[in-house]
Amino acid sequence: MNIVIIGGVAAGPKVAARIMRNDPKANVTVVEKGKFLSYAGCGLPYYVSGVVKTQEELMSTPVGVMRDPVFFQKVKNFTIKNFTEATKINRAEKTVDIKDLNTGEESSLSYDKLVICTGASPFTPPIDGADLDGVYHLHGIEDAEGIKARLAEKKALDTVIMGGGLIGLEMTEALAEHGCRVTVVEMLDHVLPIIDPEMATLVEKHMEAKGARVMTSTKVTAIKGEGKVSAVVTDKGEIPADMVIVSVGVRPNTALAKDAGLELGKRGGILTDATMLTSDEDIYAAGDCVEPIDLITGEPTFVPLGSTANKQGRVAANSVCGKNDAFPGVIGSSVCKVFDFTVARTGLTDKAAKAAGYDIVSVIAPGPDKPHFMPGAAPIFLKLTADKDSRRILGMQAVGPGDGDKRVNAAAVAITAGMTVDEFAQVDLCYAPPYSPAMDNALVVANVLRNKLDGQYKSAIAQEIKPWLDSGEAVLLDVRSPGEREQMLIEEALWIPLGALRSRTAELPKDKRIIPFCKISLRGYEAALILQDAGFEDVVVMDGGIITWPYKKTVK
Repeated sequence: MNIVIIGGVAAGPKVAARIMRNDPKANVTVVEKGKFLSYAGCGLPYYVSGVVKTQEELMSTPVGVMRDPVFFQKVKNFTIKNFTEATKINRAEKTVDIKDLNTGEESSLSYDKLVICTGASPFTPPIDGADLDGVYHLHGIEDAEGIKARLAEKKALDTVIMGGGLIGLEMTEALAEHGCRVTVVEMLDHVLPIIDPEMATLVEKHMEAKGARVMTSTKVTAIKGEGKVSAVVTDKGEIPADMVIVSVGVRPNTALAKDAGLELGKRGGILTDATMLTSDEDIYAAGDCVEPIDLITGEPTFVPLGSTANKQGRVAANSVCGKNDAFPGVIGSSVCKVFDFTVARTGLTDKAAKAAGYDIVSVIAPGPDKPHFMPGAAPIFLKLTADKDSRRILGMQAVGPGDGDKRVNAAAVAITAGMTVDEFAQVDLCYAPPYSPAMDNALVVANVLRNKLDGQYKSAIAQEIKPWLDSGEAVLLDVRSPGEREQMLIEEALWIPLGALRSRTAELPKDKRIIPFCKISLRGYEAALILQDAGFEDVVVMDGGIITWPYKKTVK
């Protein structure tokens, strides 16, 4: 069986290697227009920062063997033609036209089965100056080398990153490691649209504490320079820039598939069934060029990740070889490192859940990722969202220096299994002090959400609270210690330390909503219990505490 695979970075080599394990007699050829093969694209920010020392590390096996055409031929027994572009798919003839980019020679490959793994390309906004010297994307090793060269020549002291998504924020840390003054410009009202605004606020504050400037709700209108970049023009003024990193998302590479008449999906990716079969019975597709299904909403989505590409690649290979396998879909599980913070998310954000028609309930539960007495214990903010009627978990988000990723991974399993918040709260997770509290953070946030669903606990995020304050229907109650208040305060908040609250409840109006808070609102919850016991009927805890308050605060 002749099998041709177009694309040799993520999904393509996975498809080829799996086919050869299934059918060692298969004749497999991979066509890749670039030089570099099977490299870890998600490692590029860490190559720029210097954590990864050489580009070879991104393209090597765990024992240090380079994944080049010779390796794939001798070890995996399939052929890779790099520097070779697939120019046309001829479905009737079952051939692929190819062009050698070194010699210009054109030829064709015949196939019994074809697998398209063409990936995605970075989107370049239609603005003046996007082609100036010093403007980069970060989509391949060539891009990383260009950025590293500029850094080595000390030509990038002022750097602007257009886009506050995963790659943009990972690059912020990488560039800061080189001593750059970094400004992140994001058109939306918060960075990281994969999480909700109140969680993103924590990330933004951490970035600013590390020296990065964050400008949200800001649109880039042009890039200025005479031959090379000198400034970025926004609707809020100009920003000096020696280098610009454009990180505003990617688009699936579907030109070959479209020209061949294959069906595309609503999101612009190649449409496949669960076996990764396209609208042609002899053509499969996998990776960032494909449009998967969101397992929660059942709707098409586009979440380009190397993890998904590898899973789809395995399914496509099994399907090509006649094995029964299926790729069910995705739930958007993602994680990134932003300086000292882990930022992770799975399932739906509140905004996405509401847009999908769910009546949601969510909570934020902060706490240390290990018992407080253990060295290295670090805080995590976990947010859990569920459907109000069915109590089914819809999403989890984690932000903070603690181990949030493993809690989010647990939630990903729960969401995939369709678990309710009550079922999740009873999952038998591992416990030992070096690894977690006796009641793991994931179980704590599930129990808090159960309380809220059952009407035993009320909470709201800052963005919900602000209109109540502006209308005069609510009062903020600060229950922190005097020392904490000296460091940071919300001036309009009443202040009664938690230890004095029972004896001073008469100072609070019973005809208004009382909103207690502390640094992270653990004591805010204790205050709510005291107030309810004292006869206050309308008490709402500020989710996440003063740390998540995005409005004016006085810092001393």
